[in-house]
Amino acid sequence: MIFKVKAFHELTITELYDLLQLRSEVFVVDQNCVYQDVDAKDMNALHVLGYKNNALIAYARLFNKEKYFSEASIGRVVVKASERKFGYGHDLINQSITVIENQFHTKTIQISAQTYLKQFYEAHGFVQQGNGYLEDGIPHIKMLRD
Repeated sequence: MIFKVKAFHELTITELYDLLQLRSEVFVVDQNCVYQDVDAKDMNALHVLGYKNNALIAYARLFNKEKYFSEASIGRVVVKASERKFGYGHDLINQSITVIENQFHTKTIQISAQTYLKQFYEAHGFVQQGNGYLEDGIPHIKMLRD
């Protein structure tokens, strides 16, 4: 997989369309969750785009401290359903952590993780903080990586 990291203003129209399409495909259609994906936060994020054979198959958005949470954060983590069996999610998280450390100069990262992915994120050093909660009708947990 080849990664590109871009600020919002650096995204091409095609890249923006592709990332919104992938997010909608997974978060709205596959997970059957009606929510406001286009939330005006994209403009304050770095966008990590993962390509395989020139097709966008993985994506995450990154925020510096105080832009979303008090700590730097990773959100909207998504891998196309047909590509999940190859471990690209791990590649995406590793790339996202590296970008945060290099661009935002911090190792502390907070996420709001879907509860069923707890072990996935624990494999990357994240630890659950507190009790679970519902976000857009889906069980989530706060996790922190120091």
